Amino acid sequence: MELVIDQVIQKVPFLAESKNVKKTALSGGITNLNFKVDADGKSYVIRLAGEGTEQLGIQRDVEYAANYAAGQLGIAPEVVFFIEPEGYIVTKFITGKRVPPEEIVKPHNLIRVARKLRLFHRRGPVLNGEFNVFRRVENLVKVSKSNNAKFPQDWDWIMQKVEEVKSALAKDPYTPTPCHNDLLNLNWLDEEVAGEIGELRLLDWEYAGMGDIFFDLGNFSHHHNLTDDQVRILLNEYFGEVTEKHFARLKLMWPMSEMHEAMWGTTQSGISKLEEDFQGYADLWFARLRELMTDYRWESWLKEAGKKSK
Repeated sequence: MELVIDQVIQKVPFLAESKNVKKTALSGGITNLNFKVDADGKSYVIRLAGEGTEQLGIQRDVEYAANYAAGQLGIAPEVVFFIEPEGYIVTKFITGKRVPPEEIVKPHNLIRVARKLRLFHRRGPVLNGEFNVFRRVENLVKVSKSNNAKFPQDWDWIMQKVEEVKSALAKDPYTPTPCHNDLLNLNWLDEEVAGEIGELRLLDWEYAGMGDIFFDLGNFSHHHNLTDDQVRILLNEYFGEVTEKHFARLKLMWPMSEMHEAMWGTTQSGISKLEEDFQGYADLWFARLRELMTDYRWESWLKEAGKKSK
């Protein structure tokens, strides 16, 4: 890998010309590798895309466009170079710290999260890629089956519940909006600025695409296991109010987000060469989505989510 990063650095003109380059591997990724590169008094991050990730529906040109726009809006680290055809991204390095799960769910941080998401949803560009969770799940199922991946015994029941959500949401179709779609805790960074309050930054835009804002809201909620009160804080900051329909659509997208995670793990168990327990990851998310799909409010959520906007 040392040789690979050296070759990549040579493809970045302002790094290739530097006489004093220091590189350090960064932790945190599974399918991608990240390196901090110091050169001429400045620091950057080079993101090396993993092999075979196109089978997961990832489009590197869309990732670049989303990350670039988010950097310009102050949401993500600023992109300074795109390496083609490999699809590797070079961004400015931001000095910051992780926001632990128990911290990011506090009211003041939920407000910061809602504002960053709303900013990208409203000011982000039209992206040349779609993120429709139902179509994504269909595609991941096809790839998984072609690689003889393992499916849970109650697969038919799970797919029945997925169809219920799909039908309910289709009664009031969403407007395709630029979304991030992968709001796990490790993708949030609290910037440290001497003498100032830093910005909350959002990393890893490889699943970005034109999607449903409620998928982003549900995705963040599921990754951080928000309580109903915390969900209402998030929704109130995002919309300025909390309606039963808002709450229901988020609550239905929550298990769909978990379904996407479960199918990501299932697909990876069939295609990945990494020594990771992807099957265990899939089983974890299948277990969690079952809990929401059997919630006593499920039918009322389906009813509320399908109501036409006034």
